[in-house]
Order: sequence, then structure tokens, then C-alpha cells
Amino acid sequence: MQFTKPPLLFDAQVDRLVERGMEIDDRERARRYLAHLNYYRLAAYWLPFEQDHPTHRFRPDTTFDLVLDHYVFDRELRLLVMDAIERIEVSLRTGWAYTLSHSYGPHAHLKKELFKAKWPHEKNIVMLEKTIRQSSEVFIRHFREQYDERLPPVWVICEVMTIGQLSKWYANLRHGRDRNAIARRYGLDEVNLSSFLHHLSIVRNHCAHHARLWNRSFPFSWKLPRKTPAGLYDKFNHEDGKRLYNTLVMMAYLMDQINPNTWKSRLKALFEKYPVVQPRFMGFPENWQKLSVWKV
Repeated sequence: MQFTKPPLLFDAQVDRLVERGMEIDDRERARRYLAHLNYYRLAAYWLPFEQDHPTHRFRPDTTFDLVLDHYVFDRELRLLVMDAIERIEVSLRTGWAYTLSHSYGPHAHLKKELFKAKWPHEKNIVMLEKTIRQSSEVFIRHFREQYDERLPPVWVICEVMTIGQLSKWYANLRHGRDRNAIARRYGLDEVNLSSFLHHLSIVRNHCAHHARLWNRSFPFSWKLPRKTPAGLYDKFNHEDGKRLYNTLVMMAYLMDQINPNTWKSRLKALFEKYPVVQPRFMGFPENWQKLSVWKV
């Protein structure tokens, strides 16, 4: 079967939405948004408001503004999530570098014996070397000019790692005691932190590519912390673990270890700003704001 649908002019796209039952008060405004946001991109936000998917008929009272509010909410949510990921990532870099350097010296990352046997340590070292060669950071240039070393010390190298790289360098530490020394800075077990870091790298990639977080189901459920910290396990959604809510709970918990209350206050304010957005589409339970993890 071949795709034979022709592309539609922007005016025709507006007509198509009206024909399917969407209420559009200002055609020119709708056309302007479609000219910059892409019909197919916005379709992900009006899909839940279709009453019949084969015909794409919209439910009564589905307006263009309603769809647009969900789109703008999602854009602001991505910015908020990225802000938290940045702070968590920077904090974890610090903990990883501090723990390794004080336990094994400035070039702990070069010591293959500190990492799991099946993990391609040399391959990952080569990838870091490439990153260093390509980096234009002042502190990297200073190191190359001043020292004759294969790689900078661990507290320098961590600053050019992506969160995906950091996740792998952390998870593949050979000794559980080293992984736990970092995880316990946040009151967590290393198994849970490793799993969440892998998941967080996926979430960050979605954000970096401007992909939708609202009403998204992620490909796998990360391992929730059952025992430590005490009481946190009960705050997660155990019926729908692949949507964003559980991610946000863990981020709120970690942000409280780094900079208490400020981030989750901003998240709650975002929902107040867009009351038409129903949190349940992201896996939020009905009583989520009453749970202790969300209290400020």
C-alpha cells in the first residue's frame, strides 16, 4: 500500500479541522499557528479529543484554543523538566567525580579494573578522547596546553559528559559500594538510581528534540525505590508506570535534595496556569496534590 494523500495548503488544513467538528473562531490565527507548528505536530494534541478516530470527528466543544493550550502547556512543561534534569545531572556529575577521585585518585576513570568486565571501558575512553579533542571549552583548552595526560582528571572530564554517558559510567562501576556511595547522597539505592538515570537520559532526549511529554507512554518502566527512602514508593502510580507522572515524582524528590520545594512549586503553578489540562493524561492520580511528596 502506498501513501497517496496530497499535501494541503494552510487554508485547506483549517477547512479540514472545521469539517471534522473543531470550533475555530479566528481562522487567520489558526492558519498562522499551522504555518509555524505543523498540522501533524498539533495532531498529537487533538487526538485525545476525537470521538471517532477512523473519521477523525471531534467531540463537541473541541476548540482550536483548547488544543493550543495543551501544546503550549507541554512546551512549558518540557522547559521545566529540562531545568530539573540540568540540576540533577550537574549534581550527579559532582557526586560521581568526588567519590571516584577521593577513593581512587584524579584519574580513576582510566582504571579499567574499577569498571565491570563486560563493559567496553577502552571504547568509552576513546569516545571521551574524541569529545576532548572537539571541545572548545576554555578549561579543556587550558588542560591540553598545560599537561601531557591522556585525559583530564575525573572532575574535569565529568563536565563534558552527556547524561547518557554519565548514566553508563555510573551504572558500570564494578563495586556496588562505589555506586551506593553516590546514590546515598540522595537517600537512594544504587539499583534505583541506575535505572532512573537511564530513563532520565531518554526523557532528556525527548525534551532536546522538542518531542511531546504530555500524554506520552515511555517504552519501559524504571525500577521504583521500594525500600529507601522510606515512604516514597507509595507516592508513585503503580497502575500506569510508563507515563510521565512517576518520572516527575522522582525528579521532585531529587530536586528537594538539591534545592528544596522551588521546582515542584513551579510545576504546580504550571497546572494552575492551564486548568484545561487534565493531569490524568500523564498518569497523575486524582489526589496527587495531597501527597506528601508534592507538599511545599
